[in-house]
Amino acid sequence: MKVYVHDKGITLAGKCWEVLQKLKEYNKEYATVSEWMKAVKK
Repeated sequence: MKVYVHDKGITLAGKCWEVLQKLKEYNKEYATVSEWMKAVKK
């Protein structure tokens, strides 16, 4: 499972179940991808 953070967005690479699990994990901290991007850019 790899998470790549770019200026234009975020790329999740891995097996389907790994990506879904990681999205659920990040969903607990951030309601939207926009919030996640703002937090990462700080």
